[in-house]
Amino acid sequence: MDRDALRALQAPLKERYREAPDDALVTLTATATLDDEVACNVQTGRALAKAGLHPATGGDGSLLCSGDMLLDALVACAGVTLRAVATALEIPIEAGTITAQGELDFRGTLGVDRDAPVGFASIALRLHLDAPHASEEQLATLLKLTERYCVVLQTLRTTPSLTTELVTAG
Repeated sequence: MDRDALRALQAPLKERYREAPDDALVTLTATATLDDEVACNVQTGRALAKAGLHPATGGDGSLLCSGDMLLDALVACAGVTLRAVATALEIPIEAGTITAQGELDFRGTLGVDRDAPVGFASIALRLHLDAPHASEEQLATLLKLTERYCVVLQTLRTTPSLTTELVTAG
């Protein structure tokens, strides 16, 4: 896809959202069903993913770890955002790899140490690009706009309002 095709694809949406801001509000939903094991099934939209315990919490490594899935979502979102920005600004990118590394202290999630955090203490996102024909200024703009428009990255940075509710059958 080139810049003009991307603009043509997005122009009607941008106009609609300017005219009717409420049309831009979309609720995304993820659902998991509990399994007989210490696992759950997650419908990803394209396939069923089975998530379970990480080996550091007793899993055997055969099931997806939700922490890995979070990092997967981050690199996917960053990669798509980067490609869209590069296309829109005609920044020449020949190839690239997006990696995310998250640091966890499993003492927290296992309840071994109440002072140990539950969740990622840090996440490092790295954009490795092969872009010999892009200027330093273009690459700086690409990084700035990828960070700005990556939904998952911004969600992790800004901590959205989050509620939980237990609903029982019967």
